[in-house]
Amino acid sequence: MRVSTIDLGSNTVRLLVADVAGPGCWRVVAEDQAVTRLGEGLAATGALGEAPMARTLAVVSDYAARGAALGATEVRIVATSAVREAANGFRFAAAVERATGRRLQVVSGEDEARLVLLGVRHGVGPLAGPMVVFDIGGGSTEYILAEGERVRATASLRLGVVPLAERYPFPERVDRPRYEALLREITTHLERQLPGEIRRARPAHLVGTAGTVTTLAALDLDLERYEARRVQGHRLSRAAIERLGARLGSLTVAERAALPCLEPGRADLIVPGVALVAATLDCLGVDALIVSDSGLREGILAAAADAAP
Repeated sequence: MRVSTIDLGSNTVRLLVADVAGPGCWRVVAEDQAVTRLGEGLAATGALGEAPMARTLAVVSDYAARGAALGATEVRIVATSAVREAANGFRFAAAVERATGRRLQVVSGEDEARLVLLGVRHGVGPLAGPMVVFDIGGGSTEYILAEGERVRATASLRLGVVPLAERYPFPERVDRPRYEALLREITTHLERQLPGEIRRARPAHLVGTAGTVTTLAALDLDLERYEARRVQGHRLSRAAIERLGARLGSLTVAERAALPCLEPGRADLIVPGVALVAATLDCLGVDALIVSDSGLREGILAAAADAAP
């Protein structure tokens, strides 16, 4: 069975087309992603803007058509925090369904976290002991505490790099006092909103997924072009994160955008992303994280594979 999945995020839309042979077993046929920043301005207005909706709809429509052209018999489109939180999210969801002829599934924060865990497990394989997985998104960040097959706790926090970048822009070299204010806000949010079971877990492994951590891994590896196989499972130490944060902070947004492996549209988001990573390490009391190139879109595919006849 050929399946096409589209992860419709607050910042990025991701496509994955694969031949599914059974639970946990598939072969990738095509993959792509584009930064459309659907959640632009959402935190300030409570609604999706017309321009973000238009550019996101164009990409989703193209990805749905590409999946169909490749012979996908099942197309799964999953939307996350921007669509579920926006006052006009239902209108955008209806527009997606009209344009693609496919149902759009708007997942809850808890369901999103569980799908992320499915994708991460497929990518990094089994890890002994308790682990915390975190997925830094455009509009929210998901945290999952799991051990073996058991999910012990999940949380979806309204901590996304898009609204953080809108409140704390760094178009020039990073102003340290403003960065410290950003870090304090994130830290306070984690202390107040992250469930105690996760905060006190002291996991054997911390696994990060999505654009911020995969970009940091690519920069740490000095990759000229993004290579998923090298990023997958890369260990990012606290020292490496601090070094990369200092390097990125010494650059203007235009200079950040010129770095290899920093995709268009992420140059202004990477500094808040680094702050979120650093605050997560501090909150959980760990000194390193494992990077997973696999995340939500692979989790969507894993769920489809598990449900395949």
